[in-house]
Formats: sequence, structure tokens, C-alpha cells
Amino acid sequence: MGADQSKPSQDAEKIVYGDQSSVNFSADLLSHLSDTHASPHPTPERQETLDAHIRSRIHAELQRLQHEETEVRAEIERVLEKENLDREAASVSASAPAEGEGEEGAVEEKEVAGPGAVHSGILSRDMEELRKKVERFESGKMMRGEGREEVKEKQDALVACYKANPTRSLDCWREVGEFKASVAKLEDRYIRSFQ
Repeated sequence: MGADQSKPSQDAEKIVYGDQSSVNFSADLLSHLSDTHASPHPTPERQETLDAHIRSRIHAELQRLQHEETEVRAEIERVLEKENLDREAASVSASAPAEGEGEEGAVEEKEVAGPGAVHSGILSRDMEELRKKVERFESGKMMRGEGREEVKEKQDALVACYKANPTRSLDCWREVGEFKASVAKLEDRYIRSFQ
């Protein structure tokens, strides 16, 4: 049925295009093509231009990134400052006197003293906390000196055992246990000093 239409007809003409004219290229074009084919690297002038362009783009990108970094840092500082102020305001409101305990006097004090008083109150509280931490640290230093002699004795005994048994270090298991116990006792005492 439809088979006749899909077969090419024998009578159809075939068109063939032939080379009727030759193609001529200039000698400059041929030498340029052969030079670029022989050497895939660009000429020094072209390379300098490319390098300068790449350097300028890198410099521009670096400047853009540095600018973004300063903006991000500034934004982080603003957010942290706001967060700290909110936290300070919350701690001040939490430390304010309860209702019926002279609330009016506290409000009048804030109005008279101004916002700097709030910050100075927070600052004095922080200074007191810091002072307590320093005192605990100093007492911890003294405690480290107290148990240090015992640890030093156990360490010396352990070193002497290792020197006495250079090829049989497992024979010093008792000294190792005593040394570890003395260190653990000193650490425990130090940690308890902060509580």
C-alpha cells in the first residue's frame, strides 16, 4: 500500500556539485596558521596582556571579598553588641527589686542615674565575679603546690624503676599505678577547689 511512496524513484535526478574553482589562501594566513599550530603557547606580548588581565581580575575579586568580610564583621559586631545589651538589660531587670519592695525608688534611681548606671552596675558585678575567679585560681595554685611533692616522689620512683628494668618495663606496674593514683588525687583536689 504505502510501500511505493517510501521507495526512491529510479527516475529522480541526482545533483552532484563539483570543484569548479580552486580556493586560494594568502601566504600570511598560511604562515600564521602554521606558527600557531607549531607553537600552542601565545606570544610573549599576548601572554603579558593575559597575565595583566588575570591579575586585575584577581585583585578586583580580592577587594570585593575584603569588602564583604568587613561588612560581615561589622554586622556580627552589631548583632553581638545588641545581644549583649539585651542580655544586660534582662539581667538588670531580673536583679531589680520585686513589687512592693521599693519599686518606685528603684525607678527614680534609674531615671536620675541614667543608662550609664545600668552599665556600671553590670560592670561592678562582672568585676566581682572576676575577682572571685582569681581568688579561686590563686587558691588552686597553692593546692597544686601541696600535692606536688607526693606526685614528684611517685614520679621519681617510677623513673628509677624504669632505669632499673630497661628491658622489662612491665615489672614497674605497681609504680605506674601509684603514680597515676597520686596524679588523680591531685587533679580531684584541684577540681574540688573550684566548687
